[in-house]
Amino acid sequence: MIDEARPAVPRPEYPRPQFRRERWMTLNGEWEFEIDRSDSGRERGLLDRPLSERITVPFAPESELSGIHDIDFMTAVWYRRAVDIPDEWAGERVLLHFGAVDHDTTVWVDGTEVGRHRGGFSSFTFDITSRVTAGESAEIVVRARDPRSGPQARGKQSTVYANAVTEYTRTTGIWQTVWLEPVPPVALGRPRITPNVAASSFLFELPLSANRPGTRIRVAVSDADGEVARGSVRADLDLAPSVQIALPSDRVRLWSVTDPHLYDVEIVLEDADGRALDTVASYAGLRSVSIDGRGFLINGERVFQRLVLDQGLYRDGILTAPDDDALVRDILLSQAAGFNGARLHQKVFEERFLYHADRLGYLVWGEFADWGARVPGAPEEWQQPTSSFITQWVEVLERDYSHPSIIGWCPLNETFQFIDDRISVLDDVTRAMFLATKGFDRSRPTLDASGYSHRVVETEIWDSHSYEQDPAEFARMMAPIAHGEPYTNREGDRETPPRDTPPWSVEYRGQPYFCSEFGGIWWNASPDAARDEAGSWGYGGRPRSVEEFHERFDGLVSVLLDDPEMFGYCYTQLTDVFQEQNGIYTFDRDEKFDMERIRAVQTRPAAFEDGRDRPCLGSTT
Repeated sequence: MIDEARPAVPRPEYPRPQFRRERWMTLNGEWEFEIDRSDSGRERGLLDRPLSERITVPFAPESELSGIHDIDFMTAVWYRRAVDIPDEWAGERVLLHFGAVDHDTTVWVDGTEVGRHRGGFSSFTFDITSRVTAGESAEIVVRARDPRSGPQARGKQSTVYANAVTEYTRTTGIWQTVWLEPVPPVALGRPRITPNVAASSFLFELPLSANRPGTRIRVAVSDADGEVARGSVRADLDLAPSVQIALPSDRVRLWSVTDPHLYDVEIVLEDADGRALDTVASYAGLRSVSIDGRGFLINGERVFQRLVLDQGLYRDGILTAPDDDALVRDILLSQAAGFNGARLHQKVFEERFLYHADRLGYLVWGEFADWGARVPGAPEEWQQPTSSFITQWVEVLERDYSHPSIIGWCPLNETFQFIDDRISVLDDVTRAMFLATKGFDRSRPTLDASGYSHRVVETEIWDSHSYEQDPAEFARMMAPIAHGEPYTNREGDRETPPRDTPPWSVEYRGQPYFCSEFGGIWWNASPDAARDEAGSWGYGGRPRSVEEFHERFDGLVSVLLDDPEMFGYCYTQLTDVFQEQNGIYTFDRDEKFDMERIRAVQTRPAAFEDGRDRPCLGSTT
């Protein structure tokens, strides 16, 4: 049956709002498809023959919206589609873009391999110019392999057949928009836009595919009243020329949660005669992030971060939002409950989510989907992430650098090994991901790993996770930060280890501190549901009534709001996710509680905000 409410081409919006060209072609919609359970498809001729099924891209085959809805293991999947290259693209380079494909991708055009990519959460592009001709048809074949046989960044995808505990239905293959784009032989690359609030300016770093004598790049910054400022730079001497553009004092407007102002940006590459060779549209927000002792400041102000854990899953699309409105709705639901931001958890969200966060004034912590690095049989099943984790994380940083809503980075989540004399791959990769983040972006703080073991001495943020359900006990656990001794996760959380037990974390050095996971109060529709893998679950005992839920929520939140040394928190979580039913909303985004009451608890002044004129304690390295 055809769903008349859904567009013929799903997810038709331009997928990259901060780097827009007018001409492009979506490849979302129907593709030929075939599951290759044993990864023998190449030998069986799948590259050269029609495939047996049809799938709706960009939805993964495990999802209902894909039309396949097969949740069994798939070692590999294949896609095939013929594409007509427009006549007017003659003389231009043709780029094939993938928002995300899980996990190991190979692409052929008319039987010739054009590229490979490893990583299920980062975007990538192949130049297919040499394999296509304007005015003619080309056949694109995609193979995505997802063997899950070793360390692999998989986020919360289940390693067993069914959903279990904190792991959910898998995603295999294409799960974000696929599109074609024509660009000139010498073209603009994605700019890096760095705001400078102190100087009321933006730094534009403007990479190029190549250089040509006499070319220039012109950048114009505008607001609702028209052009604000412009600048230009020669484009024939450097592969990444840069230009600093200062804003007139009467046109300066900061980006914030209460006023998410965005400047429009136009970037034009011109030839020696002033003719446009390439034009892209973008936007920028003037926003600063700074650290003052234990204070985490936004635009020099103490803004308490009332964050919610958002795993970005949907019942019908799994990792892929059914439509663009769903992305907006999740942010608005969060704000309606009193949150001013989110920790985007174990998923690299599609870029349109960040665009909506930018324009709606929603604070975001960027995180990598690193779970999946445990190695069965290793000592204590140590986490052993590979160098591929680093590569994928740098791809994420490159894509998302210029979004003003992102106020911090967190490459890893819940690393849990002891720090001792045993050589650990985890130590090397944690430090590499931290250094890569700081090398790429010095404008935002980096948290080496969220919760459990902090392994990098220079980590700029310190945090912990606690699902203690008794507000009084929770307050006791959090209180030592006042004396510079923050609660730090260990195995068993509340247990005191023997003196000879190796430490879990490097020494705390006075960094800003927050509880980045707490709450998770279990509440589902049925009071008799079993708290096991087959039924619903949440943290702690299930409240006996909605009133008891509200009392517990108020008590836990108040512990952190009333702590002057706590710059924020992250409540688990925005929505129920399959069997994990501890959300503020249901999995279908329906209200579970009195949202006005939830909002009232969260939006009262925080002690951290009340202390805006009080010097922060501690120091940072």
